[in-house]
Amino acid sequence: MTYFNPDVYAGIDLSRFKGELPFHLTNDYFFRAVMQENNRVLKALVCSLLHLNEDEVHEVRILNPIELGKQVGEKDFFLDIRILLDNRMSVNLEMQVINAGNWVERSQCYLCRSFDSLNKGANYKDVLPAVQIGILDFTLFPDAPEFFATYRLMNVKSHKIYSDKLRLSVLDLKQIELATEEDKSYNIDYWARLFKATTWKELRKMAEQYPIFNEAARTAAVLSEDEKIRQQCEAREDYYRSVGWMNDEITQLNSERQRLNSENQQLTSKNQQLNSENQQLNSENQQLNSENQQLNSENQQLNSENQQLNSENQQLNSELQRLRQLLADAGIQVSPTD
Repeated sequence: MTYFNPDVYAGIDLSRFKGELPFHLTNDYFFRAVMQENNRVLKALVCSLLHLNEDEVHEVRILNPIELGKQVGEKDFFLDIRILLDNRMSVNLEMQVINAGNWVERSQCYLCRSFDSLNKGANYKDVLPAVQIGILDFTLFPDAPEFFATYRLMNVKSHKIYSDKLRLSVLDLKQIELATEEDKSYNIDYWARLFKATTWKELRKMAEQYPIFNEAARTAAVLSEDEKIRQQCEAREDYYRSVGWMNDEITQLNSERQRLNSENQQLTSKNQQLNSENQQLNSENQQLNSENQQLNSENQQLNSENQQLNSENQQLNSELQRLRQLLADAGIQVSPTD
């Protein structure tokens, strides 16, 4: 669906556009509008990302066009562009600036939907190749950053490609400095810089280098002056801010949760240490109690022996007194010490 007359572009004077861009091309609605409005720009981008010569491609048809300027509904909220390339390849293209943590799964769902394109009764061999391309303004795998990465079904041992009909690509706008010579040969790094441009001066500079970027800049200029388009782009910016605020809140809550978990772990560790010390003290107390019981038992035994000795002493003293009395009665004098 064409929103503007293409002849309008020829009369656009880019030099009158100054300062900051009202919307960057990372705004998924603005990106969608430019790509849907100018099929030549869309074709050049897709060919660049697929490493195709533009002369080899005759038609790049959008299968899910939206009415530009109309409010985005729930059905079109995720602004992916579904493309049929010369009736021989299905391509799903999407600009994504918010890292919701689910791009791997989401991109696979898009790819599988695109691949499942057979009509009833058709031969499986006739299924069209499907390519999912994500243009991300965040790094998908921070532990393995890459500017432009492509993934396929492959044997993990021999690296034999299982099928060429399924492919996932990721263009990381945060890693332009990692662009390889092959990426540069297809101008993928220039496309990334176009999407990341923040001023009209940057766009004009790129427009001077390549005709297709001139078209992209002129298309962006026309669209940026249309009030309905601006409203939808602003709505998307509000959405980004809202999601960004929520992500900040979630990040803060996660940080607070991690802090509480850390404190709980520390308290648990201290409790375990205290429990261990208490167990050790209890063990020592039990040992002391056992020793006290043994000492008490020994004391009781000694007391019992002392009582027995005292009893025997009393008995001996009593017998000694009786003997002395008998000797005294017999007239035998006995010394008290005898």
